[in-house]
Amino acid sequence: MRRRVAVIAGGRSSEHEVSLASARSVLDALDPARYDPVEVTIGRDGRWALPPAARAALDGPADAPIDSLLVPATPGALATLGAVDVVVPLLHGPFGEDGTVQGLLELAGIPYVGSGVTGSAVCMDKDVCKAVLRGNGIPVAESITLRTGDAPANPFGYPVFVKPARLGSSVGISKARSEEELVDAIELAFRHDDKVLVEELQDGVEVECGVLGSADPIASAVGEIVVNADWYDYAAKYDEGGMELVVPARISAAASDEVQRLSLEAFKATDCDGMARVDFFVRADGAVVLNEVNTIPGFTATSVYAKLFEASGIPYPELLDRLVDLALERHERRARLFY
Repeated sequence: MRRRVAVIAGGRSSEHEVSLASARSVLDALDPARYDPVEVTIGRDGRWALPPAARAALDGPADAPIDSLLVPATPGALATLGAVDVVVPLLHGPFGEDGTVQGLLELAGIPYVGSGVTGSAVCMDKDVCKAVLRGNGIPVAESITLRTGDAPANPFGYPVFVKPARLGSSVGISKARSEEELVDAIELAFRHDDKVLVEELQDGVEVECGVLGSADPIASAVGEIVVNADWYDYAAKYDEGGMELVVPARISAAASDEVQRLSLEAFKATDCDGMARVDFFVRADGAVVLNEVNTIPGFTATSVYAKLFEASGIPYPELLDRLVDLALERHERRARLFY
């Protein structure tokens, strides 16, 4: 039996276009013999909509109960979610990767791919995520947190990185090399969030590892990020030629094993589910330091997460199959719980 799959893409964050690219890739890769896919797009204004062809073909009732949820939507957009077997949220950043959409799907009782409300929210907030990881003995870069009204501060020397606490794709992040640049960097970060991190520089090889699974997750091969710029900013991530991925990473076998071990530990500690990409620095002394956990990584066929698992023997279409299966298994498992 073919499964009806809704792919949610777009969203209100600055990563809107990245999300749409992920969705196009997933929709193209879903096996038409196994899946009946539909795309639900969230505009930058927050409105949910169906493509014209999908609206015309809608066979579910437009007044399905899910349409009563307080979400601005064109007719049928939310009813479509109630008529599918599973949802694939491919939203990056706030209003999608942070537990908000996951909470809506939980309320509606709809199976969905990826982490739940807790894991999504924890990993979206770099400040909270660092606290959880430290509490579980996982090494992270030292940082301080500034909130609205706090004076600029930096106990680490220069250069340092300044980051909005709850944003992705390096949006709003700056590398500050002086006190003057620090003030400008903090001002920029506060335009995107009311909580900002000032983080010590990690001088080392930047590597990434994918995680796939639920109760017994697996780690992918470790990939090395080679940046053709001063640091891994938005342009380096998404412009052609901005970065190269080397798999396996050119680090020691011991460091690679440690990256995989810590990826799995971080996945469990932050209550992730389904998928995540975990980013690290491997310093010259061999120390492995976790940078961040991404619960909805970029998901085109050429994205780092997909490439890491392809190098691990799981091609892109199979990766999607496994994620859908995991989502349905979790939904069935949780449906047996008593509340």
